[in-house]
Amino acid sequence: MSSPTLQIDLGHASLAGLRPHNEDYCAGAIPDGAALENKGIVLAVADGVGGHANGREAAEYCVRSLLADYYSTPDTWSIPQSLDKLVTTLNHWLYSHSRRARETAGMATTLSAIVLRGRRYVIAHVGDTRVYRLRNGNLSLLTNDHVWEHPELNNVLSRAVGLDANLSIDFIDGKLEKDDLFLLVSDGVWNVLNTARLTQLLASSESAEDMAARITLAALDAGSHDNCTALVGKIRQLPLESLRDNVANISALPLPARLKPSQHLDGLEVIEMIHDSRVTALYRVRDPHNGQNYVLKTLHADADAADIAALAYEEWLARRVVSADFPQVINWPQRTHLYYLTTWHEGATLARHLEMGRKFAPIEAVDLATHLLRAVAILHRLGIIHRDIKPDNLHLGADGHLRVLDLGVAASDGLDAEESFNEINNPGTPSFMAPELFTGTPANESSDLYATGVTLYYLLTRKYPYGEIEAFQTPRFGDPVPPARYRPDIPDWLESVMLKAIARDPVERFETAEEFLLALERGAQRPLRVARRSPLLKRDPTFGIKLVAACSLAINILLLFLLLVK
Repeated sequence: MSSPTLQIDLGHASLAGLRPHNEDYCAGAIPDGAALENKGIVLAVADGVGGHANGREAAEYCVRSLLADYYSTPDTWSIPQSLDKLVTTLNHWLYSHSRRARETAGMATTLSAIVLRGRRYVIAHVGDTRVYRLRNGNLSLLTNDHVWEHPELNNVLSRAVGLDANLSIDFIDGKLEKDDLFLLVSDGVWNVLNTARLTQLLASSESAEDMAARITLAALDAGSHDNCTALVGKIRQLPLESLRDNVANISALPLPARLKPSQHLDGLEVIEMIHDSRVTALYRVRDPHNGQNYVLKTLHADADAADIAALAYEEWLARRVVSADFPQVINWPQRTHLYYLTTWHEGATLARHLEMGRKFAPIEAVDLATHLLRAVAILHRLGIIHRDIKPDNLHLGADGHLRVLDLGVAASDGLDAEESFNEINNPGTPSFMAPELFTGTPANESSDLYATGVTLYYLLTRKYPYGEIEAFQTPRFGDPVPPARYRPDIPDWLESVMLKAIARDPVERFETAEEFLLALERGAQRPLRVARRSPLLKRDPTFGIKLVAACSLAINILLLFLLLVK
């Protein structure tokens, strides 16, 4: 089943009215496929101010060029960057063209364009055409008119494309909501139709085409002497929130100051700080209205743009994982600062249980491992690699449910190609990292399963199969210590499963979480057969060379002895 895409109902109308020429021009472009996802939908209205046919030429040239060239800009450019480059270039061309001959002198145009991409919109605006947004019955003007106040004349433009060599463009951006309606109009419309009348006309029809027609006709009936143009775009369907959307949303919010118990933020009461790292801070907060507790994750005040993007990435990943095996992201409507909320669960991490002296029986550890593997399988099916599975990131709730925490260093194959993020948490824990990761191999499903095996080993033995590995250490991996050496009560079948999971060579490990899970569920009924020790040549690939060298040395010594005896 394909993901939902951005869909709009588009309609337009443009009437010359009492003017001999229609100097307005409007158009929209709705691509599909990758262009829709990467670039979005473009709507634009222009009102030529050059006089006669030249005004129409300027307006049409700007709108057509913008719609055509926008989709040729690099996908790595932001929307404002693309629009700024294009409109600035149009301004240079119009300004130069208007200075070539008397007939084209003063040739210029207003321009209001809106790009709808993902779940956000960006407006580029110059002049006195307008952009309105109708949301929940309320019509809001999103643009400012660039006009000079004059005692005798109305709408003397202070800015227009082609009016001056240097152009300042207004950019407005915001978040889209389903059923949002955008109205782009020329001054021939808004000069005679106020907000209340426009709202009434927009509510009088379901079709965007009918809305646009009604508005332009109503403007003429109200006495407009100017060209009347209306372009209507109504959101019919929104896509799933993309990583790009989330980065844009969260980056626009200010960082909160360091929070203390009993303080309030966006209607949430701070109860306590849960964790404090170099970059991030976690708090337990409470909704005073219903007493519900949540976890609030934010950044310290010195966080940079890359840290902010990384937190947005983490939230985006967490939203994709809809499962009781993970804390769930909470949509908090009053969020005015940079953070995100997840569900709070009473209990403690497995690391905390070990610190308190708890000794897990093999059957308990196997039960925890099966729950963990089901959660890991969910991540892998979503194309997410956790990269830091360990007892500290596994929470055993008071309800007995195991939950996987912390996607701060997770990797995803759904990452937008143009985005690159810092890691706001430590990038893995050395003693739980697979041997190949120390040689630069990227983390993958196999390294997650290795970490799961080490976690099971550690829960039972409080030891690491290859010894503890310190940060920045370059370890050498021999054969793992069989866990039964520390815990004789570990059954043979479980030891075989663990040794396969923590094998030094990825080829010898379980291929999928489901395979690992099946081995645990079968248990002693269908035990695995795993070699307890690797062949000598596999443990030490240089052993063969050493053996040949030793034999050669021994033969040389023997020959030398024989020569001396003679």
